[in-house]
Amino acid sequence: MSVPPTSLAAALERGPLVLDGGLSNQLEAQGCDLSDELWSARLLADDPGQLEAAHTAYARAGARVLITGSYQATYEGFAHRGVGREEATALLRRSVELARTAAERTAGGERGAGPVWVAASVGPYGAMLADGSEYRGRYGLSVAELARFHRPRIEALAAAGPDALALETVPDADEAAAMLSAAEGCGVPVWLSYSIAGETTRAGQPLRDAFALAAGVDQVIAVGVNCCEPGDADRAVEIAAEITGKPVVVYPNSGEEWDATARSWRGRATFDPGRVKAWRDAGARLIGGCCRVGPERIAELAAVVRNH
Repeated sequence: MSVPPTSLAAALERGPLVLDGGLSNQLEAQGCDLSDELWSARLLADDPGQLEAAHTAYARAGARVLITGSYQATYEGFAHRGVGREEATALLRRSVELARTAAERTAGGERGAGPVWVAASVGPYGAMLADGSEYRGRYGLSVAELARFHRPRIEALAAAGPDALALETVPDADEAAAMLSAAEGCGVPVWLSYSIAGETTRAGQPLRDAFALAAGVDQVIAVGVNCCEPGDADRAVEIAAEITGKPVVVYPNSGEEWDATARSWRGRATFDPGRVKAWRDAGARLIGGCCRVGPERIAELAAVVRNH
């Protein structure tokens, strides 16, 4: 399996890179039914071509980093559906292969020359529960217990050869500590990205303290936020840069709010690619969108990055 000739960390030193947008909304736009506890991870087994098509749509829109469809892919979640450990490992590997195929197909494409990198998504423990608890944290598990949960799939994803691991949508600083511990020694750089409310994690810890966990960890190539209100991202980018001195990653939602009970989105979209300049000036080097931010918005964002 080939990889881009330059490391992602080195690329960040040269300037900002555009991330993709929400995978689930693009899959739904392609006609996929995601009303399942495994969410988009179901398609790794049932219809992998849809995932590759979604990755391709974002790369063609100008994304230079594609995040895999493994956010909700866990050994425990697959086991609940009767998928054995060996097959689950193969599905985790497939998530990286699908994104890599899309990356190689579109590298140097019409919206900006250069390589396209792949980040393997590692979602929080709450994503496996499929009950909205990834937006609360505080699962009643210790840091050691959470590390034991995360380590096997981190190892499986790292073995598949991504350019980075995206430890993303993390609601709780304790879980962040667990994920960093689980990723130590895996041989792949990581970024750490919290889901936040204002200037705290979803679990209520100050962002300054949460970001500080990664400040001295060489394996961490970027720190920041995702799956949050676009307005909350403004101050978070500044805090992450100030506390860690590392490149900042930022990819908020559209601004609509997820109702876990009704399993639907409410409110209006407030995502504005015009925010990119302020984020970049504050230290953001990985910039994209999360839920409900599609290829059209990513294309607008990529144009802003290219022109500034």
